[in-house]
Amino acid sequence: MRRAQLEHVLRAASQIAQETDVLVIGSQSVLGAIPEDRLPAAATASIEVDVAFFDDPDDLKADRVDGAIGELSAFHDTFGYYAQGVSVSTAVLPAGWRERLVVVDTPGTAPGRGHVLDPHDCVVSKLVAGREKDYVFAAALLEHGLIDATVLAERVETLDVSDGHRQRLRQWIDYHAGLGGDGASAGV
Repeated sequence: MRRAQLEHVLRAASQIAQETDVLVIGSQSVLGAIPEDRLPAAATASIEVDVAFFDDPDDLKADRVDGAIGELSAFHDTFGYYAQGVSVSTAVLPAGWRERLVVVDTPGTAPGRGHVLDPHDCVVSKLVAGREKDYVFAAALLEHGLIDATVLAERVETLDVSDGHRQRLRQWIDYHAGLGGDGASAGV
């Protein structure tokens, strides 16, 4: 996915939901926070933008977006990428994530604007999700120096997860940052 495609999804989602502020909580939030030319292919491989809305308690706005420009929609068929409407609570995020959101407000997003996750918060969320594609994404950002392992480790400590899960996340970060972890590999 490219930055212009993210902006297109933000513009369309804003119009469909009749909501100015669109939250991006998936991996493609990095397109709004890190210059596109610095991102490795593994960070922009997804064709899906997970969008949510701050004021959507019943997920009705997210459902409208999903139905109009979601997977297998005419939008998806036409452009080759799509939005997935999700709940704000879909992702497990570190404490304080809302204060670190990055605003994407360009002519390409009008009439809306995007609020994308800080890259560290995004990676922590992906590590909690724990799918193979999430580990590949997180490792690529670490390997390219786009996120800092120390910040990841600090944010992991603020998660509302079990101690065992937190320990596995710490081990993954240590191993992939070359900090002398105990040898845990791709999974946690």
